[in-house]
Amino acid sequence: MKERLEALKQEALQELSGVSSQQELNDLRVKYLGKKGPLTEVLRGMGALSAEERPVIGQVANDVRAAIEAVIEEKQAAYTMQETENRLRAEMIDVTLPGRPSQQGAVHPLSKVIQEIEDIFIGMGYTVAEGPEVEQDYYNFEALNLPKDHPARDMQDSFYITEEILMRTQTSPVQVRTMEKRKGEVPIKIICPGKVYRRDDDDATHSHMFTQIEGLVIDRNVRMSDLKGTLLQFVQEMYGPQTKIRLRPSFFPFTEPSVEVDVSCAMCGGEGCRTCKQTGWLEILGAGMVHPRVLEMGGYDPKEYTGFAFGMGVERIAMLKYGIEDIRHFYTNDLRFLKQFLHV
Repeated sequence: MKERLEALKQEALQELSGVSSQQELNDLRVKYLGKKGPLTEVLRGMGALSAEERPVIGQVANDVRAAIEAVIEEKQAAYTMQETENRLRAEMIDVTLPGRPSQQGAVHPLSKVIQEIEDIFIGMGYTVAEGPEVEQDYYNFEALNLPKDHPARDMQDSFYITEEILMRTQTSPVQVRTMEKRKGEVPIKIICPGKVYRRDDDDATHSHMFTQIEGLVIDRNVRMSDLKGTLLQFVQEMYGPQTKIRLRPSFFPFTEPSVEVDVSCAMCGGEGCRTCKQTGWLEILGAGMVHPRVLEMGGYDPKEYTGFAFGMGVERIAMLKYGIEDIRHFYTNDLRFLKQFLHV
């Protein structure tokens, strides 16, 4: 049996010396050291040996197993190291190459202008109020002095979901909701930023969806001069201290009297140019004193309280501020356009 074990050892070492792959090594491990291998068969036959022979043959068998395992482990370590080297070589990074710079983002010009407008009015004591974009007809029209048969509704072609639910055409409903929530308390000084929707054909100056900011002030003894002073303060902070404003009579169902507000053209300083069509003025917003009927429907006594309101399209403000000629640039996500505002 001793000679058989020595022969088995030489046979195994001979085969292991010619191993050329990880799979071959695993196969030989199973062949010689597995449960059905020749070494295991020899050990099972030790029961037939005498008591004196068993420890001798057992020691030889252990030496044979140890010799085979040592060669297998050595070759396994070599294969593992080679595999690691191959993987590192495949995944190698050339640290001498210049890095790939990540693109730096910037605040969207509309978001930037909204933040500027909010900062200006917050500095004047206003708070920011918000409301739903999917609105009830009552808040969008009726509570703003626009009953269902009012002809002024034709001024705003709307997206109706049902007969009583629509996509809001203005942020004015937030004013009504705020008045209801305050239940007659004064003062109210809010601005309402948000998206609004109208069935307009998209072109250089119109969009079916745009951003609007409206303002509302209600208190005792609020006058038209307060409105003018507030708007003058706003445009001078937005466009510069040299900016002037002009109020022209207009009509809005929810304010009386109502005005269109123009600013002196920043491009020509009021001298007249292509941008202002040689007038020296650019229209930026509408405003007026809150209509008594709107105050009543909001829960305020028009004999005791007065107020003013104004509304502006943020895109219009941004276009004038940055000299942008097409409103569609704000929504097409053209990086050539957006990158211009990286450091603005």
